[in-house]
Amino acid sequence: MRTAYSVETVRAAERELMDRLPEGALMQRAAAGLAAACAGLLGRVYGARVALLVGPGDNGGDALYAGARLAHRGAGVVAVPMDPERVHEGGLAALRAAGGRVAGRLEGRVDLVVDGLLGIGGRGGLRPAAAELARQAAAAREAGALVVAVDLPSGVDADTGEVAGDAVTADATVTFGAWKPGLLVDPGAGRAGAVRLVPIGLELGEPPVLEALQYADVAGRLPVPGAASDKYRRGVVGVVAGSARYPGAAVLAVAGALRGGAGAVRYVGPAGDEVLARYPETLVHDGAPGKAGRVQSWVVGPGLGDDRSAVGEVLASDVPVLVDADGLRGLDPDAVRARPAPTLLTPHAGEAAALLGVSRDEVESGRLAAVRELAGRYGAVVLLKGSTTLVAGPAGGPVRVNPTGTPWLATAGSGDVLSGLAGSLLAAGLTAPDAASVAAHLHGLAARLASSGGPVLAHEVAEGLPRAWREVGRRL
Repeated sequence: MRTAYSVETVRAAERELMDRLPEGALMQRAAAGLAAACAGLLGRVYGARVALLVGPGDNGGDALYAGARLAHRGAGVVAVPMDPERVHEGGLAALRAAGGRVAGRLEGRVDLVVDGLLGIGGRGGLRPAAAELARQAAAAREAGALVVAVDLPSGVDADTGEVAGDAVTADATVTFGAWKPGLLVDPGAGRAGAVRLVPIGLELGEPPVLEALQYADVAGRLPVPGAASDKYRRGVVGVVAGSARYPGAAVLAVAGALRGGAGAVRYVGPAGDEVLARYPETLVHDGAPGKAGRVQSWVVGPGLGDDRSAVGEVLASDVPVLVDADGLRGLDPDAVRARPAPTLLTPHAGEAAALLGVSRDEVESGRLAAVRELAGRYGAVVLLKGSTTLVAGPAGGPVRVNPTGTPWLATAGSGDVLSGLAGSLLAAGLTAPDAASVAAHLHGLAARLASSGGPVLAHEVAEGLPRAWREVGRRL
């Protein structure tokens, strides 16, 4: 499990460690890791041109000491302070002793830019001097330089990933001691590039605020049938989806459910002919959900259109329910909170905005806050879809962030496949947080494998789920 910790927790661990180490030892550890990462990116250090964007805090000191190490290896290193009157004295002295110099701005061609402007405590966007240097870094990157951020790209909120105004876009980020949430949640994650964690000996006593399932975590949660299993013991998922206008939503939700590990899928809705034509193994019922037969979970909402009469009946059941798409419109928080069984909501940003009564931009720019607010308001587990898919529970605790996927997954019908898949995992006995996060992981991996760097269709994502399932197990 990859875990990310709040700034407060990291700062407390740093203070505790510094009290036990000689003065400056922790910064030297960080600088050594940073210099090693920069050298690896450069390939050839001797003769390389390196620019350090230096803020007044410890990040600036890390950059200066790392620059001194690179200068000792033959790189030409220039430091560009954000404020020439406030520069880490020891780091600046070390850089000058190694042959580095100081300049007023980033000029000329450089091979590597080190962003040491702000640390993890930065809030509220960059001030004018820092914003100007961020723009100079962007110009150097456009001209071919690599940009490496120290701990976190300047302008990104470490606790939330939010970006207010200008921010550095890095090709790589070297972070110290622990992952920070802003490195995993967009829009900040999109600024970080490849992230390298440098251990510096921190002891993090508090629980993480974010966690991301890795292959071993997913594999350990996948439902695997035993010798005595039959289709009912493996779980039956009911799918209420589709309409005359959107029959494809029903087909895609059933596709995800069939590939999700449950023993059988019961489809309820007007698209039975289309579903059977594609998936004859489906159990089709054209009446009310309550008359369809026994299920261990329900999926309701994809492609329902204006007729959402079945949503209330499904919510009144005593099995886990996943609500998506049209099922989310006008959803009553009290009805969800009163349910005796778990509920999983799977909105995209626009649907989340409607449920919260805010703008879509507000959700997109503050994804962590939005998913937590939704989970608390509805008393449900919420999977917030998007460039960073997040899963939050109503009782608080770590939010899960999904590490798989591809921008090509932003295609019509992909959410229907995800709903069916997660509903099937619920029927197989996974908890709502596990069903949501495992489904998101497999869904993203299947899209990545099916895409191979190009466009992918929703039904191809569904067809790729068995390969993703095998891939997770193979990489253990």
